[in-house]
Amino acid sequence: MKMIREMTIHDYDEMIELWRNMEGLAISNADTRANIEFYLTRNEGLSFVYEAEGRIAATILCGHDGRRGFIYHVAVDPAFRKQNIGQRLVELSLSKLREAGIDKCHIFVLDDNEGGGRFWSRTGWEKRSGFAVYSRDTE
Repeated sequence: MKMIREMTIHDYDEMIELWRNMEGLAISNADTRANIEFYLTRNEGLSFVYEAEGRIAATILCGHDGRRGFIYHVAVDPAFRKQNIGQRLVELSLSKLREAGIDKCHIFVLDDNEGGGRFWSRTGWEKRSGFAVYSRDTE
């Protein structure tokens, strides 16, 4: 049975395995079980998984800060690509952001993630320029 459903922390082990096997998807300390559980609780109803053949075949992690939406970890198992699964997950999360009053969403794509860059460009996302993202640990 194939279906899209809301992501829960009970999906963590399967999700992290999928994410680790995705070329171009970076895993960080933000992706621990505790951090993902906190994120899902804070952003309830915005993240989804696609189940097929008894396992998680695709994910989208989505949330917002009250002003802008952010999408992370859109991952589709290569065996399930070319079926518009990723696009369906993105559209579902975007519709949930709109319901929450969020009218703009961002995704960070690594420069060397050519497949990801093609996907986002092909599906109507605009690559931004003119600014840099700086990061720092809080400790």
